[in-house]
Amino acid sequence: MQSQNDITLGKFISLILRHKPETIGITLDEQGWADVEELIKAMKKAGKEIDKKKLECIVAENEKQRYIFNENHTKIRANQGHSIAVDLQLEQKQPPEILYHGTATRFLESIKKEGLKKMTRQHVHLSKEKQTAVYVGKRHGSPVVLKVYAKKMYQKGHHFYLSENGIWLCDAVPWEYLEVLSNQ
Repeated sequence: MQSQNDITLGKFISLILRHKPETIGITLDEQGWADVEELIKAMKKAGKEIDKKKLECIVAENEKQRYIFNENHTKIRANQGHSIAVDLQLEQKQPPEILYHGTATRFLESIKKEGLKKMTRQHVHLSKEKQTAVYVGKRHGSPVVLKVYAKKMYQKGHHFYLSENGIWLCDAVPWEYLEVLSNQ
């Protein structure tokens, strides 16, 4: 079980590895990897108390498995969710027949007009479990779950990718492949 401090550090690491590495003066390579020692030194300089053991604990215990180390634990990156351009070298995969997307009800009218768009991120995020979509939707307000007919999309030429932590990714989901399931 992660302590509140570890959760807070994890969120900060997520900010750095997914959105704003410049916040602590580091850079990511083309595939989104950061040097572990450089990350730890920069976080300490920014007033975040962390060492390699603590970082490994945060990575291992993160319930969403947001981060991954390279083989020898000298580099770290986020598995998905970047708003900065990185090449995660994801392979195309055939998705299951149905996936789910959680959002807030306030976005539903826009989605009906434009479908799901990646907005500031590199991909639209989809899950295999409805409950995960409910959880994601609640983070943004009153939740609504959208059923995504992923297999039909795939058969029509849309590309899907599966991140290291089991999140399905695609570039967009046109409205014709969506069904509103519930707001709970």
